[in-house]
Amino acid sequence: MLQISPAPFRSILIIQTKFVGDIVLASTLARNLRLEFPDARIVFLCEAHFESFVVAHGIASEVVAFRRASMRGTLLQRAKELYAVVRALRGFRFDLTIDLTDSKTSRLVSGLVNARTRVGYNPSERPLKLLERQPANVFAKPFGFGGQHFVYRYLSPLEALGIDLHATVPSIKPLPFEAEKALALLGRHHIHPNAFIAVHAGASFKGRQWQPERFAEAIDEIAAETGLGVVLVGGPDERETAARIVAGTATQVVDLVGELSLESLLAVLEQARMFLGNESGPMHMAAAAGTPVVGLFGLTNPSRWGPVGVPSIALRPSMPCDCVAKNLCRRTDPSKACCVWRLEVKPVVEAAREVLARTEMKQERAV
Repeated sequence: MLQISPAPFRSILIIQTKFVGDIVLASTLARNLRLEFPDARIVFLCEAHFESFVVAHGIASEVVAFRRASMRGTLLQRAKELYAVVRALRGFRFDLTIDLTDSKTSRLVSGLVNARTRVGYNPSERPLKLLERQPANVFAKPFGFGGQHFVYRYLSPLEALGIDLHATVPSIKPLPFEAEKALALLGRHHIHPNAFIAVHAGASFKGRQWQPERFAEAIDEIAAETGLGVVLVGGPDERETAARIVAGTATQVVDLVGELSLESLLAVLEQARMFLGNESGPMHMAAAAGTPVVGLFGLTNPSRWGPVGVPSIALRPSMPCDCVAKNLCRRTDPSKACCVWRLEVKPVVEAAREVLARTEMKQERAV
């Protein structure tokens, strides 16, 4: 194994090519590196549409963007995208790369960038295939610092590098002008700060989405009991789900689905009294913004992927799951399993009631 130089790193690449929830959790690694090496240039390799969010919130100094669609295209498209990304990265002359993605492609990128110090995982989540080379010369444990949550997977490279742990949970605050925009937007819909529940009913796969009619029923019960407003959030591809919820509720719901950038979404989530939603990137964003969370989980284990750093309850049906969608589920893949459909409305309402009671002081301070 490489003997790590005591000299500070000047140029650091973090390879995190996954989703916004992963970006949020990985921000904690970047924050620790910034505290340890305040003059370092920290660069993220991430999906193009996360670039403005990562840079604007100071998660990284700069971003080199890649396009996932091109990496899933033809052989020529993949080769052109990879060439452009590696060429851009080599121009930085990194002395440290940290591969959080831990995939065949990310290992290839790490090797081609060829920094002096290259951190990877041992063992890897995706074992090397025949003829594949492991470019890392410093190896991180699957989970560092004795933790079991995925945030400790992303913090594990610090332990491998001998760097002290200063921050353990994500904390991302909205930009001031985005906070002002959020307040103005909510005001136009007659929604007061800290007096509404932000609801995210979408997810990357249909099976990870709690049923819209159950969201509608839970919203009606929570709103009737608490008097809180309800704001739906999500991406443009989740508009149909939002429309089904709006049609199924007696409560007047503000539908902002498809209307917010990531920066604006963070600002709206910070103003919420509570977040209610599926296991998703917005759930992690809400927690990073300091908002209490009720998260709805299926096959994914909340002890690994639940919200961190805020009062929260993660609900999950009993396991092993009695399959409710045999023609749709891939039962060993948490991202393609429908177990969350087994959650009933009553425990969700009870969890919301408990989280609101536990965080009552937040509401009183805001009045």
